[in-house]
Amino acid sequence: MRPIKTAVFPVAGLGTRFLPATKAMPKEMLTVVDKPLIQMVVEEAKEAGVEHFVFVTGRNKSVIEDHFDKQYELESTLRRRGKSKQLDKLEEDLPGAGQTSFTRQQEPLGLGHAIWCARHLVGQEPFAVLLPDMIIEANPGCLAQMVEVYRQRGGGNVIAVEEVPMEHVHRYGVVGAKDWQDNHFSIDAMVEKPKREHAPSNLIISGRYILQPEIFKEIENVQPGIGGEIQITDAMIALSANQNFHGLRFSGKTYDCGDKVGFLSANVAFALDREDLNAEVRAALQAIISARGGTLTWN
Repeated sequence: MRPIKTAVFPVAGLGTRFLPATKAMPKEMLTVVDKPLIQMVVEEAKEAGVEHFVFVTGRNKSVIEDHFDKQYELESTLRRRGKSKQLDKLEEDLPGAGQTSFTRQQEPLGLGHAIWCARHLVGQEPFAVLLPDMIIEANPGCLAQMVEVYRQRGGGNVIAVEEVPMEHVHRYGVVGAKDWQDNHFSIDAMVEKPKREHAPSNLIISGRYILQPEIFKEIENVQPGIGGEIQITDAMIALSANQNFHGLRFSGKTYDCGDKVGFLSANVAFALDREDLNAEVRAALQAIISARGGTLTWN
């Protein structure tokens, strides 16, 4: 069983739901409190033991590459002003030399195609995929939980899942489950956006994957769907004929930061989790809601 040392981050999307904010800034650089979305998922991958971070980018995404590089002028200014805590934090967040790679997805042809664009950087090793839109609040992180399931199950492919009401399954990729062991199971079906009556369960795919390198060949054979996009779920369905797929109902809370309400919810939740912000944020929320004629009750 080969360890998971590489993670792929598809970051080529246009972020149209957040215009005009994303006209000149990648949506992955939008911040939850004071941390960009992309940094949050990189930290999750690092916690899980990842050592090589592969970013699949598009036009106007160079700021992501800059974010994970040294900023000599900024560091010099912080050092001169004696701001050692901020300087130490920048150093802590920075990947090591040679740990980041960048490649381009020239056309918006879907998640499957974005992952395929990283094939030469990944090579013939198993790898993780983390979608920066999906921020998961968990301890340990979601990918670390998946790596443990990968170890317990003896390899294969692992998908993070969570439960939704049955009336919502048509919005997601859905899996079927058998042979449960605690919170993980064998996947016996995968369907992309099924009708409620055709869904094998209410367990949806949640933006975290551990995949074997054979997925790249399956992606090449996938027929494009609506909008000419190549879906990773279709490639996984094909690969499942020859390889095991496992699901993890992870412990944690997901915030869909590709959605405005999800993004705002993540900011509130992560701010309330901060000791340096909790009291002031509570007071601010109380004042905002009271000024609009509402009430806010804290547990």
